[in-house]
Amino acid sequence: MTSLRLPLFPLNSVLFPGLVLPLNVFEARYRAMMRDLSAVSEDDRRFAVIAIRDGREVAATAQGMPDATLPAADGPAAGFGDDPMQAFHTVGCVADAATIREKSSDDDTGYEVLATGTTRFRLLSVDASGPYLTGELEELEDSDGEGAGALASGVVRAFRTYQKRLAWANERTLSSGQDLPADPSVLSYLVAAAAVLDVPAKQRLLEAPDTASRLGQELKLLRQESALLGKLPSLPAVDLTRQPTSPN
Repeated sequence: MTSLRLPLFPLNSVLFPGLVLPLNVFEARYRAMMRDLSAVSEDDRRFAVIAIRDGREVAATAQGMPDATLPAADGPAAGFGDDPMQAFHTVGCVADAATIREKSSDDDTGYEVLATGTTRFRLLSVDASGPYLTGELEELEDSDGEGAGALASGVVRAFRTYQKRLAWANERTLSSGQDLPADPSVLSYLVAAAAVLDVPAKQRLLEAPDTASRLGQELKLLRQESALLGKLPSLPAVDLTRQPTSPN
């Protein structure tokens, strides 16, 4: 088994291949990461994005569920408990930093980063000995699986219905100008990112063993969500290609 080691950037969200991820970096550990990435070739500014498990599964001080009564912790593993591996989901996505822009303030220097998801990976181990976490990763191959093409057609129809009902729930006008990709794999990741789902549901889609399995899950979820949308007063609008800007 071939593995590689990359800087590890935990988030309270899931990144998918092909999706754009804007980051507003201000924590010391992640500023150090971006300084190091800025110093290498633009062709190799990769880091690994991994979703943080729900705080109830980790510790009271895990990111996403901070305990304001405790002093702020420092260090690369701060907020992730004694064993950071237990704080993260096991499958994530490699990100390629296309832009790393330094921004200064009176207190310190932060970074605005624009990255794109590239390849899924399985997290094998976490190293907290440096200024930021690094992870040993096994890259995961994508395969179509059986019936991906037929499932993709069903997902396109179900997603269009979902978009219309989501727009109605938000009292918005649906723009019909954006075409969905024909490639089943690209479609599966775009729909996974665009659907209004919680982190565990998105994580299950990321972990699907192949494109057909992911599309099958999405078809079921889209039909369920479309049926429920009429009963909900409002839902957040979602951009099809970008993740929300993620502060760390």
